[in-house]
Amino acid sequence: MSGIQRRRLDQVCRAWASLSASALWLTLPVAVGAAENPPPVPRFSMSYVDRSVDPKADFYQFATGAWRKNNPVPSDKSRWAGFDELQERNWWLIRGILVKAAAEAQAPAASPLRQVGDFFAAAMDTNRIERLGFSPLDPEWSRLKEVRDPETAMALLADWHLRGIAAGFGMGVQPDAKDSSVYALHLVQGGLGLPDRDYYLAEGFTSQRDRYRRHIAAQLRLLGDGESEAGAAAEAVLALETRLAKASRTRTELRDREKNYHKLSRNELDQLAPHLPWGAYFRAAGISDPATVIVGQPEFFKELDRMVSEVEADHWLAYLRWHLVSSLAEHLHAAPADESFGFYGTVLRGQPQQEPRWQRAAKSIDGALGEALGRLYVQEHFPPAAAARMSELIANLRGVFRERLGKLEWMGESTRRQALQKFDRFTEKVGHPKQFRDYSGLEIRRDDHLGNVLRANAFESRRELARIGKKVDRAEWHMTPQTVNAYFSPPLNEIVFPAGILQPPFFDLEMDDAVNYGAIGVVIGHEITHGYDDQGRKYDAEGNLRDWWTEADGKEFDRRAAKVVDQYAAYEALPGKRVNGRLTLGENIADLGGTSIAFEALQRALAKDPSRRRVIDGLTPEQRFFLSLSQLWRVNWREAELQRRLVVDPHSPGQFRGIGPHVNLPEFYQAWGITETSPLWRKPEDRAKIW
Repeated sequence: MSGIQRRRLDQVCRAWASLSASALWLTLPVAVGAAENPPPVPRFSMSYVDRSVDPKADFYQFATGAWRKNNPVPSDKSRWAGFDELQERNWWLIRGILVKAAAEAQAPAASPLRQVGDFFAAAMDTNRIERLGFSPLDPEWSRLKEVRDPETAMALLADWHLRGIAAGFGMGVQPDAKDSSVYALHLVQGGLGLPDRDYYLAEGFTSQRDRYRRHIAAQLRLLGDGESEAGAAAEAVLALETRLAKASRTRTELRDREKNYHKLSRNELDQLAPHLPWGAYFRAAGISDPATVIVGQPEFFKELDRMVSEVEADHWLAYLRWHLVSSLAEHLHAAPADESFGFYGTVLRGQPQQEPRWQRAAKSIDGALGEALGRLYVQEHFPPAAAARMSELIANLRGVFRERLGKLEWMGESTRRQALQKFDRFTEKVGHPKQFRDYSGLEIRRDDHLGNVLRANAFESRRELARIGKKVDRAEWHMTPQTVNAYFSPPLNEIVFPAGILQPPFFDLEMDDAVNYGAIGVVIGHEITHGYDDQGRKYDAEGNLRDWWTEADGKEFDRRAAKVVDQYAAYEALPGKRVNGRLTLGENIADLGGTSIAFEALQRALAKDPSRRRVIDGLTPEQRFFLSLSQLWRVNWREAELQRRLVVDPHSPGQFRGIGPHVNLPEFYQAWGITETSPLWRKPEDRAKIW
């Protein structure tokens, strides 16, 4: 999927696993001129500890209280956490690369340095972007005026989807969940302008819906609509999207991999939605008529099919006009870009100010030319020693997890054999791809920011669509090397750690083992455990979605997982708003498993080399392990962003990730001398233990 389309698909279908253009600077030299001091390295520190708090009473406040008091959310952020501190420093490193690349205007054409530099220069040329106004959209308005029936509408949608303009539904290419060796075309629910169906349907989001209506009208007035015309169109868009929302599955429902897999023949797709001309869509997308298509949510497409004839044509045109400008506003001149940020940034996330222009441009480049930028990033900022140390840590945690699979008392032998077979085929990737992606066929112009974005999206879309029915590329990466994150891929049965995350506070070559095992060690264990969480466990050794568990073992897993659901569902993030224990179940299981196996791996490392067992800052290695883990999830929130995350994010808020796993582990109680008289005490029978 292309850049924007990929992000929108991720929003609407978590089951398969945020550049506005205000003129902050006028020219490139002014925009990024003299470099200021770099952000500090956000490593583990005893200065974050709130010593006024008894760790036996409130461990998270003890571990992070001083940091949270002294680190309010910056005005250009909606959340501030240890994770964000690293990201901010990483973007600062990337800015240095971009500034140098933009200065190399005579670098060889189509080289990574030239493409990245020209993209950055175009994104920073706010004078030109302002002069152009809405004119870059003129070809799209002309095409929209030519829409006269479902065939021309579907052809337009296909072209928009290729270029990252989101509307109607989601389309993309991924491995077939039940035949993971080949790529398949997927169609999923989508078409919403708000973050989730709950924003349209739940009583708690009435004010957001009203502000959304006003935002749509404001953008349409910028396009030239009169007051009443824009208001009527906004009402029509909201009504249409509300109907789509009612037909959409909840985030929790989208997590069920089996229930979101429906492989249909071409004829069955036509029968499912006969008023949607799929032939016109596929032809316009450049897809040879596919023999099969995987449809995630059939009931959504049935409703979309009914809406083709039941919704007035003028309402559909208003909807398409809105989604065109909404999808691209961040890449246009200041007026629509600022209006877009005012709603999506301030109203929905509580963020008062936009990030600096250079940072928004960097994020756009990361999405469009990720591995070209990654090649330059790795050359400057990824030491080989980090990869070597990571490989050692991964091997240590793998050993612990495999041994546990071999002796779990609650798992029967038939299931165990297949669990071990799956684990023995498990692989990892660290740092960056062995072969970086070639963008030489992509035209990047120094004077065409929006065009660069659209062409990059189409370039990536066509690359992926050309693979339908072909063998899966197991060497491919699904995060860029500079990404501060990690992932587990069920179809490939692999964990991946980009170079970006191999920095403090996650990975610190200057710190003791306890701190590193409590940070990157837990992250490694987290990703390993994803292969055996409530959804990952459904994939077999070949990466196929298949039930290989005995009925008794499946029920026992569910019984143990229910304790995790209940634990996190009791956490109140905002008054009257609790964590969705089922939506976050997979991540919470991974946190629990990751913490447990990382702690055991630390104990093995200390036993192997007793000289590493040292008391530092008055703390034992075991105490520093749990303190490091809690500090990893230090966080401050803006209320609107926390409210949004509770609805859309399959991860629990950091304040609960920073204590939730601990209270299930007897090792935590032992390390800190916590007894049943402590508020932290969790009865042994209530503690979750799966892996």
